[in-house]
Amino acid sequence: MYKTITLTQQDAIWTLTIQRPEAMNALNSTVLEELSSALTALSQKPFSEAKCLILTGAGEKAFVAGADIKELNSLDTTGGMKFAQKGQSIFRQIENLKIPVIAAVNGFALGGGLELTLACDFIFASENAKFGLPEVTLGLIPGFGGTVRLSRVVGQNRAKEMIYTGEMVNALEAYRLGLVNRVLPLVDLLSQAQKTAATISLRGSVAVGQAKRAILKTFDQDLDTAMNTEAQEFSGLFSTFDFKEGTTAFVEKRKPAFQGK
Repeated sequence: MYKTITLTQQDAIWTLTIQRPEAMNALNSTVLEELSSALTALSQKPFSEAKCLILTGAGEKAFVAGADIKELNSLDTTGGMKFAQKGQSIFRQIENLKIPVIAAVNGFALGGGLELTLACDFIFASENAKFGLPEVTLGLIPGFGGTVRLSRVVGQNRAKEMIYTGEMVNALEAYRLGLVNRVLPLVDLLSQAQKTAATISLRGSVAVGQAKRAILKTFDQDLDTAMNTEAQEFSGLFSTFDFKEGTTAFVEKRKPAFQGK
């Protein structure tokens, strides 16, 4: 079905792997289109069939080493705008997906690769992973959300340094900066991501989705507006089956049987 990605399922946990190892999994138009198609398909699945997504790259060298430079080299101003808007739109699909997305970074995450991880909910990195936005070395700036999201994660000053110099940071430095949640041996990377995804899948999926939405909505809101947003998301869960099941199971001292509705 896909040429440049694979999408596999284990129970309600999905793994999307970018499959262009010969090009360090670089993002071209085909990858972006197939990524968008897969995300649309996942968004339409009920929680019973999709509770978490792991996003990774093929091979042991690169998660995604950036955009396809040959493709970029052929673009003019209009083409550059369309390419940026396409990438931004697809990465917003990841950010707004109703289920959590874990980036399992198995090597270089550069340019569009780092921007891709920033659209995910959090990042696990292998010990050999490296992160950077080297667009200025090509006479460009990040165009898939890097100037927007990186500063929100590591702070404006550190983001400026990374973007202005185009230099990479290793996995341990990325962890110190708060960019990465965990640093793991490469052989343990996917199994740990799957373990965390399995833990998430045991929770109330509607509530997890609402928590994700509340975090995204409230990030830039003033305090009073943010509190009101949280209260709305909180109160809406009282009409769900999972709320009734979760609280009843607690009272009855048993494990809840959530249904994602």
